[in-house]
Amino acid sequence: MTQASALHRVMHEIKRRRLQVVRVAELTPRMRRITLGGPELAGFLSLGADDHVKLLFAQTPEQEAALAYWQPGVEHPGPKPAMRDYTPRRIDLENGELDIDFVIHGDGPASTWAEHAKPGDSLHLAGPRGSLIVPDIFDSYLLIGDETALPAIARRLEELPAHREALVVVQIEDAAERQPLHSAASLQVVWVERHKADLLGVVAGLQLPAGSLWAWVATEAALSRQVRRLLLDHHRLDENGVKAAGYWRAEGSEADA
Repeated sequence: MTQASALHRVMHEIKRRRLQVVRVAELTPRMRRITLGGPELAGFLSLGADDHVKLLFAQTPEQEAALAYWQPGVEHPGPKPAMRDYTPRRIDLENGELDIDFVIHGDGPASTWAEHAKPGDSLHLAGPRGSLIVPDIFDSYLLIGDETALPAIARRLEELPAHREALVVVQIEDAAERQPLHSAASLQVVWVERHKADLLGVVAGLQLPAGSLWAWVATEAALSRQVRRLLLDHHRLDENGVKAAGYWRAEGSEADA
């Protein structure tokens, strides 16, 4: 069995949950952590560091009413709430808490909701649909992302054992957006300020860790494709050991092929 073939996906029963805001914390000027809780959190399962849940945001009274009967995977007539994918940052079922980190960018249903969220507010979510399980079989990990990828990156780092090596490259708006990242693994973090350095240039100049490597990329969709191609063509990585995802799409960009 190859290392790539040891990766596997576990599917979950999709359940819709209505949770309440327990508390709100400002992580950086542009990132807010919303802690959710409530009886419906019981049984929530997220096995992969880059899992995502669907968050549901009603923007009209009709959409708000639709939340009463909306179910994942079922085609419903009439208005549908806006849906956005987010990574579960921390799950603590013993204390009944789920953390979701939001980038506040001034527009969009998720950012607008998070900017005004306060304890007692409600939020509907569904999922995760499945988890990609990456066993502890790689010598090192290359994690590349922007602010939207930080929750998944932080989860992965916290799961790594001490005998591994992790190289992390994060594109951020400015120095104020740096967050503390913790891992038992040997950790190197490169912060790339968006208006001061080119992410592709930084990635091209990386000295990659030795041994077997798992590379994970999550940025704007077009940029993620470019980073993946750079890892394959310039760094000569095996495509089976590279996962690249588009976490968002720049306005006016073309759809994925």
